[in-house]
Amino acid sequence: MRLTETITVGAQEMPSLGLGLWKIAREQTAGMVQTAIAEGYRHLDSAADYGNEAEVGAGLRQVFDKGLIDRGALWVTSKLWNTFHRPEHVRAACERTLKDLGLSELDLYLIHFPIALQYVDFETRYPPEWIVDPSADTPAMVPDPVPLAETWGAMEDLVHAGLVKELGVCNYNTGLLHDLMAYSNIRPAMLQIESHPYLTQERLLRAAAHYDITVTAFSPLGALSYLELNMAEAGESVLEQAPVQTAARRLGKTPAQIVLRWGIQRGTAVIPKTSRVERLRENRALYDFALSDEEMAAISALNKNRRFNDPGHFCEEAFGCFYPIYD
Repeated sequence: MRLTETITVGAQEMPSLGLGLWKIAREQTAGMVQTAIAEGYRHLDSAADYGNEAEVGAGLRQVFDKGLIDRGALWVTSKLWNTFHRPEHVRAACERTLKDLGLSELDLYLIHFPIALQYVDFETRYPPEWIVDPSADTPAMVPDPVPLAETWGAMEDLVHAGLVKELGVCNYNTGLLHDLMAYSNIRPAMLQIESHPYLTQERLLRAAAHYDITVTAFSPLGALSYLELNMAEAGESVLEQAPVQTAARRLGKTPAQIVLRWGIQRGTAVIPKTSRVERLRENRALYDFALSDEEMAAISALNKNRRFNDPGHFCEEAFGCFYPIYD
């Protein structure tokens, strides 16, 4: 059972709860960053593809200028987007993220997807998103045959250059993880994956633990992140399930707190997204209670291998290219 507020990532300690910045509107982002830090958050999970890193940087400047926090007390993660996988583009992509965030170094930099797409220059469009040419007669994403080993080698160069402290990957399966461990000189410190009670990913977590790789769960509340994208149905909320509701009543906590606590207690970090101050406060209150072994098992038993964020579905439907990465 993990009751501490930090989790080990490589040679660093990272807060086990972070604020996910995906889908936070640009006009709200700077204020949300400032509010989150004022509420005690010390871990921000960002990405070039979220399209709001400049606004995250504006929020951080306000926080630093007011002396609310020192840079050393804050953990910032970002991610290399798919269009920058070729080695000659990796450093420029990282430097653009650092410029937007107003930082000189990232605590953690991740390969966002094991999907290499055709390069799009910053001057053409940033963030590039998925489609190479939105004005084409049939807009589509265009894969680029770049070996992941080459991308990882360029990621390692970022550590040597002092731009990044720790490296990791997102959305990798066990096969890709085994392969990465065979060729990496700097071992990955983090694996970020979708995980919640409907997608427990026990074997992948076990494989990561075997390699001493920490796991962060994105979308830790499951369907809530995907309803507005029409990638989940309203009836798929795990918060309504009996084991969650029963634990919430016993402990006097909300169902969301129960599910987030389940994620932390099983040894993963969690990065829920919210744009509401009351939810920020609710999500922070995870360390003054614990679920019983029976409650942990009952919530884990809700697993149905339901993946909401699946390129095998959304790439074909939205971007005109069938590109599964999970079997």
